[in-house]
Amino acid sequence: MLHGRLLNYLDEVARSGSVRKTAERLNVSASAISRQIAALEEALDTQLFDRSRRRLTLTAAGEILIGHVRETLKGMNRAEAMMEDLKGLRRGVVTIALMSGLAANLLPRAVGRFQRANPGVSVRMMLMTTGDDIRNAVRAGEADMGLGFDFPADADISVLEIAIGRLGLAVAPDHPLARSTSVRLSECVGYPVAGADPTTAIRPHIEQVFSRANLQMSFAVEANSIEMMRHLAMSEGYLTFLTPFDIAFESRMGRLVYVPVREFQSDTQQLMLIGGRRNITAIASVFVENIRTVMREMAD
Repeated sequence: MLHGRLLNYLDEVARSGSVRKTAERLNVSASAISRQIAALEEALDTQLFDRSRRRLTLTAAGEILIGHVRETLKGMNRAEAMMEDLKGLRRGVVTIALMSGLAANLLPRAVGRFQRANPGVSVRMMLMTTGDDIRNAVRAGEADMGLGFDFPADADISVLEIAIGRLGLAVAPDHPLARSTSVRLSECVGYPVAGADPTTAIRPHIEQVFSRANLQMSFAVEANSIEMMRHLAMSEGYLTFLTPFDIAFESRMGRLVYVPVREFQSDTQQLMLIGGRRNITAIASVFVENIRTVMREMAD
């Protein structure tokens, strides 16, 4: 009853909450997806999606089914990878869950190297808002690996690599503080600051340092998007607090400058690559090695 195409339809609609977005992503007609889901609901004599709101959400029955669907899809991917290995080919999909800021900086270098050597393998990036979301995706097997900052110890998670970074000042090259070899927090007072909001991993570090320095933390803009903070620093003259990992590309292109902040010198962040306790595919292990290499290069 549940053939492979329908499994993908169900999974994508459950993730996006939209038949239209699923149709665009999978390059099929929205009506075809709707017909197949409706036919399945009729065959099961139960409603899988709540259509009373603009965004489709799973019903209780849908939640039960989607767990089966995703386990089946993961099993199919593992089986396909094993069969390709038997043929001596490297094909399949590697999935990584990570923050958007890392997707724009660290990951392109790792992906480029990996796919030049393994052109038959697709890399799927799952952009997450919080570290908990990343861990949950890895724990559930939805992602082969996760990349983020300061993950807590977890019995279901294995740490594959750690690189150390320090929060500092990120400013445009023409900012008055850009030529400083280092600055104190007090020197930042008076400039507009684009800061991380309370949902981000770096916010607690910033709050602690401001508190120890007996300074009032005041942000002109708060955001949970590193991309937004980078953009405000590059084009609008704001200063922001980020790690070298967050601005690696912009630094290479001469668009942002990293300036150490003295009060942050004793505070480090751990950039962590994590995986589940279960064995990952051989090709995912190759991708892990590419990410490890880039992490070590950026930490040097």
